[in-house]
Amino acid sequence: MGKTGRGRISVEDAVGLLGPRDAVWAGLATGQPVGFLRALGARTDFVDFRLYTGLMAEPYALLQHPGVRVMSGFFGPIERMARAAGSSIEYVPSDFQGFERLGLRLAPRAVVAPTTPPDADGWLSFGLHAGATDVVFRAALADPDRLALAEVNPRMPRVAGLPELGGHRVHVSEVDGWWEHDTAITSVVPEAPTAEELAIAGHVTALVPDRAILQFGIGGVPDGVARILATGARGGFAIHTEMVGDGVMHLHRAGKVTNRKPLYDGVTVGTFALGSAELYAWLDGNPDVRLLPVSATNEPALLRRLPRLMSVNAALMVDLTGQVLADHLPGRQYSGVGGHESFVIGASEAPEGKSFVCLKSTAMVNGVRVSTIVPRLPEGATVTTPRHHVQYVVTEHGAVDLSALGDVARPRALVGVAHPDFRDVLSGGLSVRSS
Repeated sequence: MGKTGRGRISVEDAVGLLGPRDAVWAGLATGQPVGFLRALGARTDFVDFRLYTGLMAEPYALLQHPGVRVMSGFFGPIERMARAAGSSIEYVPSDFQGFERLGLRLAPRAVVAPTTPPDADGWLSFGLHAGATDVVFRAALADPDRLALAEVNPRMPRVAGLPELGGHRVHVSEVDGWWEHDTAITSVVPEAPTAEELAIAGHVTALVPDRAILQFGIGGVPDGVARILATGARGGFAIHTEMVGDGVMHLHRAGKVTNRKPLYDGVTVGTFALGSAELYAWLDGNPDVRLLPVSATNEPALLRRLPRLMSVNAALMVDLTGQVLADHLPGRQYSGVGGHESFVIGASEAPEGKSFVCLKSTAMVNGVRVSTIVPRLPEGATVTTPRHHVQYVVTEHGAVDLSALGDVARPRALVGVAHPDFRDVLSGGLSVRSS
């Protein structure tokens, strides 16, 4: 049973509920209370203040305060820029559902989430984000020594959940305080896929069967896969994903989604949405889409129950043993683990499932073109997904299934999908042999 809240308060009142030594959980991307974080930046008395967040929407003034430590579950451009400028910001090395578990274990004193305005019955929807916030918010809601605060944004789309998982909503009478902040919601307008991304998408879609259950990561390749499938002959798809992006909307509009599946049958499920304003308008009140806590979407034990699960995710680099680097470059935290490894494991172990790790065969580094398939990961690199979980690796030059290959055949197969300009060098450096 929830507690009786304070009712409507000002954002300044909300900020005043926190002490100079305190801890706040504030969500990722579209689950970030922008007005609250802006207001925090006006304070100057912080001594040891911890903010748990990720994929920040803007460079909040709070980041410049020496008494503030930011613990990020997923780096984006703002985090990278803030760290380079000297802010105290650290990456928490966990996957997405691990970040939820961390929030439950640490129990930060305040949890703040953006919501829709209350409906006619007083329910606040978490809108575009359940992620690692929904469950952590409810834990704070039930604890009399903690704060569960809602930032009402009239622009937030109302998206449903499932009743057995809390319904992706809380009642306005239960929260410890709420205020209104009208602001634009973080959006990402998908860019047109490049020729290389479309080629990669073509190799992936050739391996996707009818009635597949689809998961898409972020970027040009997943968007290209969705667009090709939306206009192709195959159909009867279901969607079980981490991120609901514009590609999911295109598949629905093309009549390709039937959502016949043994888990969450009849609806598209994800844990957060990030995309265009058009996507957000499409999601508002849409009965075909449900957002669930990340532990209900990303857990590999659940994903193994989904027949023909196809997982499409990006990488930055792959070495000749099959180790995948997707979130970290030597000396630089680039993004986050997120659901990468979870969906690679779940899809590759699901009945007739396939996981695709996708990357362009080359990248520009300091004005020099380099191969993204390398003999070995450079010193200081951090593995996102280990070699024993990887199934398909896909570049614009083809797709290779590593899962049935030994340590002698694997490097040769990966050389075959590397850029032709680098194949001789990579072949000359083959050193992986069975022991």
